[in-house]
Amino acid sequence: MWQYSNPVNVQFGAGKFDTLGSFIAGRRYGLVTYPDSIFNDFSARLTANAGTPVITINDVQANPDYRLLAEQTVRVAQDQPPEVWVALGGGSVIDSVKVFAAANGDFSNVRTFLEDGNGEDRLSATPIIAVPTTAGTGSEVTCWATVWDESNGKKYSLARPNLYPEIALVDPELMTAMPLGLTVSTGLDALSHALESLWNVNANPVSANHAVFAAREVIEVLPLLAEDLGNLELRSRMARASLFAGLAFSNTKSAIAHSLSYPITLRHNVQHGIACSFSLPIVIESVIGIGGLCETSLERVFDGDVRAGVRQVSDLLTGLGVSTKPADHGVADDEWSALVDGAFAGERGRNFIGQKESFLMAAEALGAAAAH
Repeated sequence: MWQYSNPVNVQFGAGKFDTLGSFIAGRRYGLVTYPDSIFNDFSARLTANAGTPVITINDVQANPDYRLLAEQTVRVAQDQPPEVWVALGGGSVIDSVKVFAAANGDFSNVRTFLEDGNGEDRLSATPIIAVPTTAGTGSEVTCWATVWDESNGKKYSLARPNLYPEIALVDPELMTAMPLGLTVSTGLDALSHALESLWNVNANPVSANHAVFAAREVIEVLPLLAEDLGNLELRSRMARASLFAGLAFSNTKSAIAHSLSYPITLRHNVQHGIACSFSLPIVIESVIGIGGLCETSLERVFDGDVRAGVRQVSDLLTGLGVSTKPADHGVADDEWSALVDGAFAGERGRNFIGQKESFLMAAEALGAAAAH
């Protein structure tokens, strides 16, 4: 038995951004975006099309953290509350909007809910229109947001069914100016989402079908896009692949590669997309022969030869400048052992259908890390 559900209305295509006003539909809207000049241009286009937002938050930073989110929520509370939020940017922007949509004007409401699970009745659920400008996070079709408490070295997931955006408006034209590093990191994040949804206890035939399509596309397209960043056709294919990966893991959540990634990002400042993808060859190697939906799906991704897929993904990563060795991301062997233990014990690690012993053997066999 299985089930699949995703309530988001997806609007996809070059030029879709200029239809955003019709989805705001005259409601008071709040805009959340980045401070960079290109986002100022996007914001000006939106204002010309849909009117002036009642509040603009444009100082979003990567990996939204307690301290900044709390200060931003104070600003939100001082203005007329929006009837709908517009998230114009990458995953950090969309995650921030989900916090504002849930906070009910007070970040402590979200903090309490994240830390002890209490106070759900104090949370709000303002509608969200997500306009991703990167092809990677898939947050435009999920109901959770990653929230970081850097001062205490912790990461939380704000997960509520009423935080699914009502609209995901995906316009690949907005992505054509994104730089190489961001394109690679977010693209690898999409690949990780697709593969992580396959070796997952929550996988189902619909999520697997989305994931196979997404993984094959990223593996083929991302190296080409890295050499031709302004190519709208390639940007469109990557945006679609990221969306499908999001549709896949919106039902499964992520697994062991993500569980490993969070402390690596916190301690060593490794970009999320890199931190959650460099271990993918190890995970693939560790699930060879596992059978079931995972293996048949991986065979579809890698044309029937999963073992060759280990080399294919390794070559993809190294060709994009991403080492598959933990040490090259600042993780020494003794720390790696502790990270693996913690990753398997964590919520995302428990989503993984594989075994820690097989993972460790795969890491040693690939020369990624010393034996446990």
